[in-house]
Amino acid sequence: MMMEIQPEPFLTFPESWHRHHLLDLESLSADELMTILNTAAAFKSETQGFRRKLTALQGKTCANLFFENSTRTRNSFSLAARRLGGDTIEFTSAGSSIAKGETYIDTARNIEAMTADIMVVRHSTPGTPLRLSKHVDCCVINAGDGPHEHPTQGLLDIMTIWEHRGSLEGLTVALVGDIAYSRTARSNIWGLKKLGAHVIVCGPATLVSRYWEDFGVEVVYSLDKILPRCDVLNLLRIQFERQHTRPFPSVREYALLFAMNRERLARAKEDILIMAPGPINRGVEITPDVADGKHSVILDQVTNGVAVRMAVLWLVSGARDRKESSR
Repeated sequence: MMMEIQPEPFLTFPESWHRHHLLDLESLSADELMTILNTAAAFKSETQGFRRKLTALQGKTCANLFFENSTRTRNSFSLAARRLGGDTIEFTSAGSSIAKGETYIDTARNIEAMTADIMVVRHSTPGTPLRLSKHVDCCVINAGDGPHEHPTQGLLDIMTIWEHRGSLEGLTVALVGDIAYSRTARSNIWGLKKLGAHVIVCGPATLVSRYWEDFGVEVVYSLDKILPRCDVLNLLRIQFERQHTRPFPSVREYALLFAMNRERLARAKEDILIMAPGPINRGVEITPDVADGKHSVILDQVTNGVAVRMAVLWLVSGARDRKESSR
């Protein structure tokens, strides 16, 4: 028997939301994206400053299945579930039965048998959350699958821009750095374009393929060339752990060409937003003075990550409950 999701007095469950998994942003419509953003804003407004616990996930359990390391995403999902009144199961592959040869599907099914209602999954192989969603009955949320997508990171980045600018329509947003291996870049591209932003991808030619032009994205190889027309810069970490060869001669050379520093900031728009999904490498993608400066909204991104994940947990769980109650 499914426990019916608890209503919150300040929020009505959207009748238009039917997804009980969140696997990517590519398949979401603009309306679905805005449903998540509006729900996240409502949760943030209700809980920020009060740190009070809600009841939306009371009696439900969220299992965090992280087969890759994580700090912000894992802790953010755990905090989001607890703020909604839910319980959490924390799983890491190190020291688990995975090390003994158990498949991740068997691991997930065993955890589901412990009455998990939602699974948050991070894995190095693209498509793992999608495959898992076909083998379990509970909700599945993609917390990053290799270089494919990281939907909640894309959502929290977009929410941060939306909060500061009021709309994405007509904004020019540049994603700078490792586009080839960045799941964050892919989720941002899908979400930003659907909400009306012009997206530029910028970085070394070894990490930024002309292939992205097929998706309506502008491809540029010089940060200095695009700076004056950017409303937002999202500075992506170089994913050395996913690369088999060094994509540029040295980290120092990369920083000289693509790091956001005080000199470049002086040539940018006065109200430019500086973002980074983290972890940031100070002195590589961004200098400390810019990371901690007035244009930086990096910590806003972290705060919005909790609100976005609260929204996603509530929406997918509610859609599943509604489906179960209609049987």
